[in-house]
Amino acid sequence: MVAYVYSERYRLDWPGHVFPAGKYGEVRACLGEVVEPEPASREQLLLVHTAAYLQFLEEVSRDPGRGYEIFEVPCSLQVLEAFRWAAGGTILAGRLALAGGAAANVGGGFHHAFADRGEGFCLVNDIAVAIRVLQKEGRLRRAAVVDLDLHQGNGTARIFQGDSSVFTCSLHQEHLYPPKERSSLDVGLDAFTGDSEYLEKLRAALPRVFESRPEIVVYQAGADPYEEDQLGELRLTVGGLRERDRTVFEECRRRGVPVAVTLGGGYARRTADVVAIHVNTLRLMEEVFTSPRPPAP
Repeated sequence: MVAYVYSERYRLDWPGHVFPAGKYGEVRACLGEVVEPEPASREQLLLVHTAAYLQFLEEVSRDPGRGYEIFEVPCSLQVLEAFRWAAGGTILAGRLALAGGAAANVGGGFHHAFADRGEGFCLVNDIAVAIRVLQKEGRLRRAAVVDLDLHQGNGTARIFQGDSSVFTCSLHQEHLYPPKERSSLDVGLDAFTGDSEYLEKLRAALPRVFESRPEIVVYQAGADPYEEDQLGELRLTVGGLRERDRTVFEECRRRGVPVAVTLGGGYARRTADVVAIHVNTLRLMEEVFTSPRPPAP
């Protein structure tokens, strides 16, 4: 069984911004049935974020201009609520993945948020919040994050540094935002890396991820390694991104490890390209996890 999690409340009022905030609704329109989440509670957010930072977010959300200076996006009360709903969506996707094998939050992936600050369009780290909630609920002990966004998941890496219960793996363009933190496994890629080299390095990295014995993989399936992305210089084709997704899903499926997907970034000039890449990811998840499970390695 696979499941999609989505809420209209994910909507971000960022007209004209390089982040195509309208993509969530466009991706959802290509899917069938979805499950509505609840917003993450303050208590759940406090499993990752400091009380001082949450208070700061509430203050800044009353001054959108100030929020733009800090986070590079307008920060209003509505935007802050959207991040709470996105975090709730990733929590629910994690629960549904553990119950049925695979689920996706049709949103989320805000991996640049730290415990005590946000940056890079990210106010709340939904990936980290979901893992901590699932651990607190006793649903799992060990998790892994496979972050295949263009940019390193620096906030996620910092939050879980020194925590042997969460293995963080990031493949990203090396000489690019953000300043790098230390993941459990970092694979920094040169500009203009294409499909063949990317997939080779991904296939070499995944066994390290599974050596950590995760009970769930949170897969950050960014659309921004795409060759026509405006913010980076990786050169993956649409076909290469599909093979990336298939590689992750088939490895999780073969090993019997549930996967929860977050969408992450995507900044192609044509929003339709970003939407198509995300939809490909979700349809591949469904294809792989509804087919007979192959023999374990």
